Amino acid sequence: MADPRRCAIALFALLAVACGGSTPPLPRLDASAVVLAFGDSLTFGTGASPPESYPVQLGRLIGRKVVSAGVPGEVSARGLERLPGAIDTANPQLLILCHGGNDFLRKLPEGAAAANVRAMVKLARERGVPVVLVGVPKPGLSASPAGFYAEIAKEFGVPYEGSILKAVLTDNDLKSDWVHPNAKGYRRIAESVAELLKRAKAI
Repeated sequence: MADPRRCAIALFALLAVACGGSTPPLPRLDASAVVLAFGDSLTFGTGASPPESYPVQLGRLIGRKVVSAGVPGEVSARGLERLPGAIDTANPQLLILCHGGNDFLRKLPEGAAAANVRAMVKLARERGVPVVLVGVPKPGLSASPAGFYAEIAKEFGVPYEGSILKAVLTDNDLKSDWVHPNAKGYRRIAESVAELLKRAKAI
């Protein structure tokens, strides 16, 4: 028998294609839903106190439990290895994936980072967990996310936030150092993700 969660995700992906350029829809998060925020130091909240990290602030904004699974310094290959256990432990209804920044900082091949992020999205979807993807800026004057994030989001029909990290990390008032937000910056990230979830009809 087909997995109901996987069937639901496939249905939402088809709806996303039918909706064209609008935000792809997500299943509604019930009041007891668990959201897994997975990533590196940007998810961990480096640069602010633990209650000011974006997952904690997001949980307050959306009224759902948000589990923070951020590991500072982690590269995407290690994240891919860690993700199955994180999903098994949290049993989430939604995954917010923000990963790849340390690959850029360490000048690792961008193609490998893209493959790892794609594999993480695929793994979550195969386990029946919908995904929201957050694009991470590459170091440089433009501070724009790598192009593969938008490509992966389009490929899988998942909601994508591609502008907030650039906005935060190019505003000195919103960051604690050149690669990490401060409490105000994490608040902006949480607000942007919450707004994306509203547009996707998840909350």
